[in-house]
Amino acid sequence: MNQNALPHSSSWVSFTYASFIGAVAMVATGILFLPLDWWAKGYLGMGCVMLVQSAMTVTKTVRDVHEANKIINRVEDARTEQLLMRVNKATPEH
Repeated sequence: MNQNALPHSSSWVSFTYASFIGAVAMVATGILFLPLDWWAKGYLGMGCVMLVQSAMTVTKTVRDVHEANKIINRVEDARTEQLLMRVNKATPEH
């Protein structure tokens, strides 16, 4: 879709996965060792899972809206260019 976008390097992709896994492991360990009952730990765990899922959904939605707007702008630009070309062809030169 976007010819100007460069793909991410494999090092960057690996770093993002490692960061995500590390963060999940730290939060899970922190919840596990909290001095709370298991039901409270389960509630915190479910909240963390929902927070991560919601963050991913919001990120994807924002990206999709941005990409859709870029495509719409390209289509509008192409239509404008066609209209200008037709007007230029229709007007006689002096």
